[in-house]
Amino acid sequence: MAALPTDRLGFLLSFRGELTGARIRSALGVAGLHPRNAMTLMQLATAPMSQRDLAGAMEIDPSQLVAILNELEAAGLAERRRDPADRRRHIVEITPAGTAVLERVDEAVGEAERELFADLTEAERALLRALLDRVVVDPSVHDCGE
Repeated sequence: MAALPTDRLGFLLSFRGELTGARIRSALGVAGLHPRNAMTLMQLATAPMSQRDLAGAMEIDPSQLVAILNELEAAGLAERRRDPADRRRHIVEITPAGTAVLERVDEAVGEAERELFADLTEAERALLRALLDRVVVDPSVHDCGE
């Protein structure tokens, strides 16, 4: 007999992830941002960083980051400048307009998370974070028994 969808952890995580993603995308809509754009601004909120370091922190290909930064720069939410110490490097920084948008996003996402995780205690939310950090999403990490 086939397993029920709720018995399959991958299926359950995928389904809940789609629902959660839809709710978060809706929250980001208050600022007209896509999730990757919001994640980029969140990374930059603490301090400017090199474009290479930003791509590494976001775990994305540098070419994908260029497209995201182009959108954010066009909207006036982030800016790139040459590093005076190394003219080959770009430093990326959030703008005051980006900070204002990020504050609105933070409020909207906070409300969405309060709704999504209302039935979880703080300890359960911390455990969920820790467990999700251990989920392997890159198939090249394990060699599948070869």
